[in-house]
Order: sequence, then C-alpha cells, then structure tokens
Amino acid sequence: MRAPTITIRGFKVFKGLLSAPEQQDLLTASRDVVAAAPLFSPQTPYGKPMSVRMTSAGRFGWYSDRRGYRYADRHPEGGDWPAIPDQVLAIWRELVSDTRDPDCCLINFYGEGARMGMHQDRDEADFTWPVLSMSLGDEGLFRIGNQARGGKTESIWLQSGDVVVMGGEARLTYHGVDRIKFGTSSLMPKGGRINLTCRVVD
Repeated sequence: MRAPTITIRGFKVFKGLLSAPEQQDLLTASRDVVAAAPLFSPQTPYGKPMSVRMTSAGRFGWYSDRRGYRYADRHPEGGDWPAIPDQVLAIWRELVSDTRDPDCCLINFYGEGARMGMHQDRDEADFTWPVLSMSLGDEGLFRIGNQARGGKTESIWLQSGDVVVMGGEARLTYHGVDRIKFGTSSLMPKGGRINLTCRVVD
C-alpha cells in the first residue's frame, strides 16, 4: 500500500494518485451510474435544498429529506442503485481493504457556486472502516475541522485525481468543501467537480 503525499489531522491525502486516463475512465463510469440513477437535489432535515446534486451506487444510497439523513436501498425515483463501478472498487481495495468492499459509493456533483457545509460522516454502523473520497474535475477547497464543531480549521485544495482516506482519528472529524474553483480542470470542459465517496454502511 502506497504512502499518502500529505497527512492533515489524520486525513491521508494522495495527491495526483489517478492518472489522466484513470480519471477519464472513472468519469465515464460515474456517468454510467448517473444514467441508471439520475442526480437529485436532497433537502436537509430543516427543509433547505442542498446546492450539491447527488446519486449513489452499491447496496445502499445516501439520502436526506425532512425525515433526516439516512441510507436507502432504492433511488428516490424508484429502482435499485446500480453496482459500484469496478474502477472505484480497485481504488478501495488498494487503499482501504481487499477483504471488505464498500456498501455505498456516493457521487456528488458540484456545479458553479455549490458547496458542502462542515459535517461528520456518522450515518454508518461501524466507524472503524475508513471513508474513501476521490476528486474529479474542478478544484475544491477542502476544509478540515475537529471532532466537535468549532475551533481552528485547516484547508487544502483538492485537484482532479486526488484521493483522500479518512480513517482512525479522522473518521469523525468535521469536514466540508467551501468553494469550487470553477473551470480549472480540462477533464470536464463544461466545468464542475465530481466527488465519489465510498463507505461501509452496515
């Protein structure tokens, strides 16, 4: 298993892990998932729509509405979630585990002006499993906080092809995406950022 390029508060950042052809292959696989399970705009439990559109692949998909944050076994428009692409599983097996595959690959699409507020990934049953995050497209300003809200934070720009593993002390650390530097990647000529996040759910 290769060593991370940078480690920030337990977040292992593999800068430029994915080559240009690998990024293109992963983008194609992501579009195949979206074709089978269209992007949707979830609402927070407070009724506010998220600026990020999303969908999922795997046994479960992540979902949010006025009933709260949770995993669902079907797309909100009906139908099963498609299988997690082989390209995603290969990265998981290299960096996280070759004995247990993820149950969910959440795909977030950030258009111009989209962001993701500071949050914890805590809807899963077992926090000993790391979260794997892959970036495609435009640069995103990733902010890392603490295990409780507030306090000093650190930020790093994630470029297309960067991969982050959040495990151990980082597993329940607050994090978010403050802004997207729209139009900074040639991978997606029309702009935007795709983030694929893999988790063990149950």
